[in-house]
Amino acid sequence: MRITNDKEEIKELINKSDMALIYFSGENCGVCSVIKAKAEDILKRYPKINSIEIKTEKSLEIAAEYSIFTIPGILVYVDHKETIREARYISVEELEKKIDRYYNMVF
Repeated sequence: MRITNDKEEIKELINKSDMALIYFSGENCGVCSVIKAKAEDILKRYPKINSIEIKTEKSLEIAAEYSIFTIPGILVYVDHKETIREARYISVEELEKKIDRYYNMVF
């Protein structure tokens, strides 16, 4: 997952992808690093999903624009629309079930 602070890059990812995952994390957030590793494992099983990470400390404006007020946060866009939103207490198993459902419909 590449890291960005560029609003245009995020919008481009959403608009050019059939499915996109945006991961919001923090520098000193232990839970964020654990969930990120698990999210990356999920993404390996779904290679057509494009992903990006935003470090919220460096991008407070972007986090606010996407209504992320707690970390970790995951947004999944399907056909350019926010379809899945998970934050703070994330069940990786439930997240993967939701991603699998949409992935099989899109691809």
